[in-house]
Amino acid sequence: MDTTETTQSTDEVIGRFLAFVEAGVRPESGVLSDDVVLDATVPNWRFTVRGADAVGAELGRWYADPGTFEELTRTPLPGGELVTFTLRWQENGVPHAVHQAHVVAVSGGRIEMAEAGRG
Repeated sequence: MDTTETTQSTDEVIGRFLAFVEAGVRPESGVLSDDVVLDATVPNWRFTVRGADAVGAELGRWYADPGTFEELTRTPLPGGELVTFTLRWQENGVPHAVHQAHVVAVSGGRIEMAEAGRG
């Protein structure tokens, strides 16, 4: 496979994922692979979610309100990207912010694995 094609596909897929995060909506069908795995470390615990429906639902809970990226860094990795960001949003009129790091693997034009750290 052409490396340029792979990079563009990875860039586009992760760009679509980040657009959903910022918009406060669940990722649409086709962004997550059917057997995607979310390995998440959040304050005081770690958990794993498997499958497009379950991962999409979890991410929909995390990013339920529209927000704005205050900081966003995307670092290419073989087969994916390291994405770090600070997201700000308002929930019931109360300002919130979160700083996260995601290692996102893309294959076949879909996200197949995401390791996430939330703080």
